[in-house]
Amino acid sequence: MNARVLTGSKKEIAEQLAGLSGDVLEAIVFVEELPEPRATDHNLFAEMEPFTVRQGHTDDSRAAIYQQREGE
Repeated sequence: MNARVLTGSKKEIAEQLAGLSGDVLEAIVFVEELPEPRATDHNLFAEMEPFTVRQGHTDDSRAAIYQQREGE
């Protein structure tokens, strides 16, 4: 039995693993944890609240966005 270290993205590791000859009996995987959101991250939206525009229904379809309006 030979030990191999495969590095790269998930896709690259999967491709390397699929290319190995023989049976794979075990795998040790190191998953990098995403950082915990900081308390200030979600407060950004609260800070921007005074600058937020409140608008009723807005037609944001592709046709409406690219349609030339009067005066443009």
